[in-house]
Amino acid sequence: MSGQTGIAFIGTGFVADYYMTTLANHPGLRLVGVWDNDASRLAQFCAYWNVRAYTSGEELLADPAITIVVNLTTPESHHPVNKASLLAGKHVYCEKPLAMTVDEARELVEIAEERGLILASAPANALSDARAHCADILASGIVGMPRLAYAEMEDGPVFLDNWQEWRSRSGAKWPGVHEFEIGCTLEHAGYATSWLVSLFGPVANVAAFSALTFPNKGPGTESLVLGPDFSTGCLTFQSGLVARLTSGLAAPRDRSLTIICDKGTIVVRDLWDNRSPVHVSLVGARRPLRHRLLDRIERQIKRKLPFCLMAGKPVPYSRAAAKNVLPAYPSQIDFVRGVAAQAEAVAAGTQPVFSGRTALHLTEIVLALNAGKRDYTPTGL
Repeated sequence: MSGQTGIAFIGTGFVADYYMTTLANHPGLRLVGVWDNDASRLAQFCAYWNVRAYTSGEELLADPAITIVVNLTTPESHHPVNKASLLAGKHVYCEKPLAMTVDEARELVEIAEERGLILASAPANALSDARAHCADILASGIVGMPRLAYAEMEDGPVFLDNWQEWRSRSGAKWPGVHEFEIGCTLEHAGYATSWLVSLFGPVANVAAFSALTFPNKGPGTESLVLGPDFSTGCLTFQSGLVARLTSGLAAPRDRSLTIICDKGTIVVRDLWDNRSPVHVSLVGARRPLRHRLLDRIERQIKRKLPFCLMAGKPVPYSRAAAKNVLPAYPSQIDFVRGVAAQAEAVAAGTQPVFSGRTALHLTEIVLALNAGKRDYTPTGL
């Protein structure tokens, strides 16, 4: 198809199937081929999806048909793969984080700037319909000035589940051991920070704490050095808003965002849901009947019922849902939407939202949260 942007994947692990699933939503992109240093995994992926396998990373980077390299390797490989791709003259879209240190991430951004290339970063959930819906509600002024936010990135006690048996669509094992080594913050905090920064602007200060609270995650992990499975941080934004962001692998699953404003509160139920329900409760408004009934029942029986209701009333979306293909719950994100936005920016000569210095800023925040830095000032945008 004419006008398509050629892309290639480096890395065909578990997350690559999420990208293949949602690639169908973006006909302007053409997957030219893929490569992975695990030959058996590469063959399995290519056989399932019927895509071309490159014989090496060098062959992939030398292919003039490729405009954007999509880096789906493990986090510690992000910097060298990103750097090699940029030096080969390719635009790069990288899974989070850009690199494992701020200095390495800054180096990548500077290389991209010097060469006139776009370096963009996942996650794409902050390009979701839900995020746009939330931004519209804030812009309407109905809830007033945002003052405080609570973001939750609790993925549940995954290590107590049968994670060793989890497989992607094409058969890749879920890399549980490696995710436990990397830690919950680098794996998950980006889903919230991208929302927060896109809604409220740059972060001026990070005060964080992180810890490994469950050192034994099951068979194969007993002797490993594992990353944090809990972190929390208070982010002070240049705009004045304050947010608390918690990430974890032990508490019950919760990926919600609550924004408290002068005139009301917004609650986004699930930041991993492209069209998550969004509720608004206004100061002084009469509470919904179901909430009042629940309160009455609990007063009568003198105990808390084993469930709770979202505060406020759901705000309907202004547009009908597009017939997009999304991965199954709990990962209902259009993973390729960020790549598509980058391709549009390349064609227009502009910068997509989560690229360059913004991508560096997000990486710096997540690294500070992961390290538990107590009084840290990220690079300004």
